[in-house]
Amino acid sequence: MALSPQFLDELKHRFTLSDVVGRSVKLVRRGRESTGLCPFHSEKSPSFTVNDQKAFYHCFGCGEHGGVIDFVMKTQGMSFPETVEVLAGEVGMEVPKPSREQMERDKTRATLSEVMDAVSSWYQAQLLGQVGKSAHDYIRGRGLSAETIKKFGLGFAPSRRTALKEAMLARDIEEDQLIETGMLIKPESGGASYDRFRDRLMFPITDRQGRTIAFGGRALSKDAKAKYLNSPETPLFHKGATLYNWANARAASYDGGQIMVVEGYMDVIALAQYGIDYAVAPLGTALTEEQIGHLWQMADEPVLAFDGDKAGVRASLRAVERALPMLRPGKSLRFISMPDGDDPDTLVQREGKGAIDALIDGALPLVSMLWNSLTSGSAHDTPERRAGFEKKVFGMLAEIADENVKKLYQSEFRNRIFKLFRGPQSGGTQRRGTYNQQRGAGQGKRWAPKTNAPQPWQQSGGLGRTAFAQGNMRRPILSKIEKLIVIAIFHHPEILVKHEETLAEMPFTLPGLSEIRDGMLELISSEEHLEQNAMATHLEASGLRDSVTKLLREKVLKDDWWAWPEAALSDALTGFEHLVSRFQHITAAKMAYEQAENEYAQDMTEESHSRFVTAQQAFRDLEEKEADKDGYRLESGRISFN
Repeated sequence: MALSPQFLDELKHRFTLSDVVGRSVKLVRRGRESTGLCPFHSEKSPSFTVNDQKAFYHCFGCGEHGGVIDFVMKTQGMSFPETVEVLAGEVGMEVPKPSREQMERDKTRATLSEVMDAVSSWYQAQLLGQVGKSAHDYIRGRGLSAETIKKFGLGFAPSRRTALKEAMLARDIEEDQLIETGMLIKPESGGASYDRFRDRLMFPITDRQGRTIAFGGRALSKDAKAKYLNSPETPLFHKGATLYNWANARAASYDGGQIMVVEGYMDVIALAQYGIDYAVAPLGTALTEEQIGHLWQMADEPVLAFDGDKAGVRASLRAVERALPMLRPGKSLRFISMPDGDDPDTLVQREGKGAIDALIDGALPLVSMLWNSLTSGSAHDTPERRAGFEKKVFGMLAEIADENVKKLYQSEFRNRIFKLFRGPQSGGTQRRGTYNQQRGAGQGKRWAPKTNAPQPWQQSGGLGRTAFAQGNMRRPILSKIEKLIVIAIFHHPEILVKHEETLAEMPFTLPGLSEIRDGMLELISSEEHLEQNAMATHLEASGLRDSVTKLLREKVLKDDWWAWPEAALSDALTGFEHLVSRFQHITAAKMAYEQAENEYAQDMTEESHSRFVTAQQAFRDLEEKEADKDGYRLESGRISFN
């Protein structure tokens, strides 16, 4: 349905969003907004807000966001055209009628749909007759019940070359229609047409409304050239835009909010027989961008369950690559790998629904799947390899179209790369130990001393006393800065408007702070006007209340008055910018210090010792530098925090 933006805008303006939402959600008016329990996920404290002025709803718990049409579509399980028709009818608006060309296409499509319904009914009858006994025995042997066979409309295509053709012509269905739907093949040489599917178990493929648009056929003969055969592209069927079991899974997803993607028809059917009705399959091809879009209409994070073999792994990675540019707030994928030798069909029949539920609960998020694929089998033991790795990583992340998601991915991967490169393979304490064991006192080496007395740059206790070797260099300085930055934004979220990108790119080192920071960044993506109450509500809904409360209770941070609510915004902003500058300088000094330390550990020369001492002194000077900055206390009217 192609409708003008003007018509859709007028339709939306005819409704007060809170009135429509209020039909199914109990709302409480709070200022300019109304709040209630989110209808899209289970929660005990309300995090769902409706803003009539802006005409959108947003849940700070699950991220659901949209307008009146979105809400009706998602809560009532209707398509876009269906929703528009219903809403327009409520306010007496007439939906614009399609053009003559569109009407002709719709008429043709309706006629072809009737043809496919007739074909499907005939296939089902053949399965239950004598001609389909072998196929029927096969699927019953696979554990499918009569009820399941009927639910999915399974059928049988006889082996005779023109069995379907003759049956349909006898029902006054035209040969050209059977050719157009792909059910008959017309030889290019001009010979007689014949059935496309012969001696195959037939799986009807439906659109999202449940109308039969194509078929998949599984060969029953071992001599068949192709085990599975699908209908060709037709006016009804576009393989890359369709999902097997789409209609059933669509309905189930509105109840459970879950979608599972598996490889084959039998996986889908076996799962449904055990109560997992929300599984779909991509018709033998890698997931397309359009299919991913359909999945996201049904669930925020569809779970992909491909086989654990090499082909399954490749399929998962292709899905990651396809989805990456399309990621947006709240929309992603998760992945599970089936146990060796199993697929969903065999696993659910052997161990039941609980085994599948357990795999879904432990599904890997896309960010981890991508990271694992990038780090698997790659070496990072030289500067060149590390640089190449970073180039590859951030080259892939650059494909993400949504700027906010891209920034958060870049921040996440910077932190992961930082930890990866600080591991044993990149130098540090472990390498120093190996170095000392191998070199001993340095006998026969280029810079070995001529006497037994150690030189100044060879004192054994030198490195052991450094802040890096003791592992506490960052604690008294960077830790406090990181905490104050988070506290300042918590009390003055307006800082994010100017410094969103700065915060996203900061490589936090303290456990837990990155999660709070990411939660704050999620808020700005959904709020035009940031307020402290909204910040607190959002972080609480994200499960971060305890972490934030613990942080706010640290007495050692109270002296930095500018980060607390009593400070004026201008003072808080100036203090924040000053602290960010210190953080950047200290981080740079830290990296220089670490590099000099590693070089000294690997090659104890006079030159490397001199560089080490210089870097060490530079850091100590920075550590002792006065933190206060003149001129940013005046607006708050205070000299110190009491």
